[in-house]
Amino acid sequence: MKNQQSLIYGIHPVEEAISANRSIEKIFIQKGFRTDAFKKIVDTAKIRNIPVASVPLEMLDRITHGVHQGIAAKVSPIDFVDWRDIVAHTFEQGETPLLMVCDSITDVRNVGAIARTAYAVGVHALIIPSQGFASFTAEAVKSSAGALQKIHVSRESDLVKAVKEMMGYGIQTIVADATGKEYPFQIDMKLPTAIIMGSEDEGAAKNILRFSTHIVKLPMPGAIDSYNVSVAAGMMLYEAIRQRMT
Repeated sequence: MKNQQSLIYGIHPVEEAISANRSIEKIFIQKGFRTDAFKKIVDTAKIRNIPVASVPLEMLDRITHGVHQGIAAKVSPIDFVDWRDIVAHTFEQGETPLLMVCDSITDVRNVGAIARTAYAVGVHALIIPSQGFASFTAEAVKSSAGALQKIHVSRESDLVKAVKEMMGYGIQTIVADATGKEYPFQIDMKLPTAIIMGSEDEGAAKNILRFSTHIVKLPMPGAIDSYNVSVAAGMMLYEAIRQRMT
């Protein structure tokens, strides 16, 4: 069964949605349920980087208003792809990959704004974590001016591992962080590049900082300690496109 908020509930409807490769944002399973059917769903979700949350019965009753059989799934308004396929296709087309990686950004308006700018400058894929990231709500899609439904979006359960893989593809990874010793304009962004933006409060994860090619800071002569993350992302992307157009 499904309600107007694209919430699927019931074991078979959720299984069918997964089998049909529908883009599922999150699966909710009632605490304490340990059947074979549930284990199969959880195992498949892990392979496909679909977040699974163990929730109280009361929550499932509240969000489904129906016979949920202990499980529900929120269907995403966008489709997810594998960034590796996008990178391979980009190289095949003779283009230079430009990726945007968002680490634990929780404000849907920031997500929408970043997606809008990324799509406008020609970013090939937006990569997000499967956990600890803002939901793709109607507000996020609206904030993106529709860009979230046009840009390629990839979801990763382990962003650190993904960053390492990008470097294996010959893609330099550039993190915007206050601890940076270089400025964006000192980096050659005509090369295959992934720009990484951290969370609003804490910035990029330490392991991402440790394994990235460059850590850069944005010029900030004014009396303030940081830019809004979507503004900072726009500045980073502008520098990338400026270099690529000259």
